[in-house]
Amino acid sequence: PSMGLAPILVEQIFDIVKEINEQGTTILLVEQNAMMALSVATRGYVLEVGHIVLQGTGEELMNNKQVQDTYLGVQ
Repeated sequence: PSMGLAPILVEQIFDIVKEINEQGTTILLVEQNAMMALSVATRGYVLEVGHIVLQGTGEELMNNKQVQDTYLGVQ
């Protein structure tokens, strides 16, 4: 939901998403900002051509070398 929004709005949206989730509501989030999405994710799934190729906690995926290189731009 953050594509094209001002950074302050993105931060506010993700704060609200995190707050709603902490209150016990499950949220399915489809987001192009992978770093931000994984930072609030309990679980994450990486899809390629409609198939799950990687899955794990948000933290596991952020620390995964393949995810870093391919999706997060970490060198």
